[in-house]
Amino acid sequence: MTDVEVKLIESSDSDTCSCIESNATLDVKLVETTSYGSTLSATSIVGYLSKARKLVLDDFNFIQRLGNGDIGTVYLVEIKGDRGCHFAAKVMDKEELAYRNKESRAGIEKEILEMLDHPFLPSLFATLDCPKWSCLLTEFCPGGDLHILRQRQPEKRFHEDAVRFYASEVVAAMEYLHMLGIIYRDLKPENILVRSDGHIMLTDFDLSLKCDNSTSKAHLVYSSDGRRAADPTRFSFSSCILPRCVVPRVSCLHGGHKRKTALVKKRGGGYRGTLKIVAEPIDARSMSFVGTHEYLAPEIVSGEGHGNAVDWWTLGIFIYELFYGVTPFRGKDHEFTLANIVAHGLEFPCEPVVAASAKDLMSQLLEKDPTKRMGSMLGATAIKHHPFFEGVNWALLRCTKPPFIPKSFDQKEFVSSNNHHCDGNSYYF
Repeated sequence: MTDVEVKLIESSDSDTCSCIESNATLDVKLVETTSYGSTLSATSIVGYLSKARKLVLDDFNFIQRLGNGDIGTVYLVEIKGDRGCHFAAKVMDKEELAYRNKESRAGIEKEILEMLDHPFLPSLFATLDCPKWSCLLTEFCPGGDLHILRQRQPEKRFHEDAVRFYASEVVAAMEYLHMLGIIYRDLKPENILVRSDGHIMLTDFDLSLKCDNSTSKAHLVYSSDGRRAADPTRFSFSSCILPRCVVPRVSCLHGGHKRKTALVKKRGGGYRGTLKIVAEPIDARSMSFVGTHEYLAPEIVSGEGHGNAVDWWTLGIFIYELFYGVTPFRGKDHEFTLANIVAHGLEFPCEPVVAASAKDLMSQLLEKDPTKRMGSMLGATAIKHHPFFEGVNWALLRCTKPPFIPKSFDQKEFVSSNNHHCDGNSYYF
């Protein structure tokens, strides 16, 4: 194995980004993956890395620091000798992770990234490991994050069609994660990046809950809850975006859990209602206090334990922020914010005018009782058939025209515009 030294050098100039030099042994793992958003095909990228065999950090030019997070620093890098082949490299200091007891979080994020194969989730191309440093090589998204993009909108908020577009892609990504038995727990605009084609990519999985040792499979259930019935032909095939159309092997469903979905027998046999495909980790439980204050679900704040329903609460906060430019329970400080989340009712500003269907969706997602919250039992299936998403073709989301498409990436312009704002784009954090 080639010897390389990996060393972070912090500059005394606060406006100068960190750089990486070399001298320690690196263990490299190449990951076979699909690159959905990159202009370069996965085959060409992985093919190059495979030919390199002894891939080391010295094979890359570290161009710009993209952001600092709780467990690492992300850099924009490119392969030496192949200008334009950009990646995002998340570099973590093992000693610091051990000192702060963050090793398990870093390990969980790596495990999750290795599992993912979805258009709206990251592609992990390679992992680089040495005694001092650990590095995850993933795709670079030139469009920044949705928080920055929202700030650039008129009145710092999105119009309804844009909200529907971004929310639908988030729902599809969360559906896939839940099918894998992963509860995301950190949805917010800062963690949603915009790819070069305008579609999204969820990032930052170090706070995610990964459910292990579960063998339950997806369930077919009938719902007769009185809501608007869906066209039954739409359930002839799975409407979620899954590679190779297979149900993921990991889920947190347990056969002993009784669903609160009524099965109504009709005359002549069979059941009356809408057939739904559900694979939701409804039995996963955690007592951890994790997340971003303004996005925390009431059950996390109260410390009574939480499960999959927290992701659907954060979806409601996310949609609210895209519409109104603020979160619904924000107080003058963290303490007031948490108090509002638990005790304050949901209110909608008079301006801007938001459709009744959107308000209804947010109200059902922001139900303080997690057992009554939309999505808590039927997951994304219930949410996707809400009237707000009327007209969304879930099977062809990637063919939908995005409301914003980043201009062609120019490395010199990017570095110049971020020269004094190295952490302006919170990539992967």
